[in-house]
Amino acid sequence: MAGLNKVMLIGYLGRDPEMHYTPDGTPVTSFSLAVKRTWKNSDGEHRESVDWFNVVAWRQLAEVCSEHLHKGECVYVEGRLQTRTWEDESGQHHFRTEIVANDMILLSHKPPTAEHEQAFARVEGETSSSGNVVTMATSPSQGKAEE
Repeated sequence: MAGLNKVMLIGYLGRDPEMHYTPDGTPVTSFSLAVKRTWKNSDGEHRESVDWFNVVAWRQLAEVCSEHLHKGECVYVEGRLQTRTWEDESGQHHFRTEIVANDMILLSHKPPTAEHEQAFARVEGETSSSGNVVTMATSPSQGKAEE
């Protein structure tokens, strides 16, 4: 039986996307995404937490993300989880789990609400805001990571 590895997130960019190219010229863009969770604890008190995700986009989707996304904007990202491992010069092993995006929709250039601004500022230390609304998506064949 085939497995399923699918992630769907709606959150705010924690930093401007960073784009670079692989040695063969393939564009790769990465950014962080803050996703706020709210719930009531057993005493009925409202609680909140912000979870951070590392997102990576490849090829045409990488170019779109680099050109159109900015820190503080709300975005929908769909993709899969991937964990990379590497060893540094001192022999230390490192692991990084990230979302490899295959679809992205820019939901709003509008700044987050005051409530979200406060939660975002507590975690990140600063906030940002922008202008108009733009919507974008890619076809399922675009933006897939190399295997």
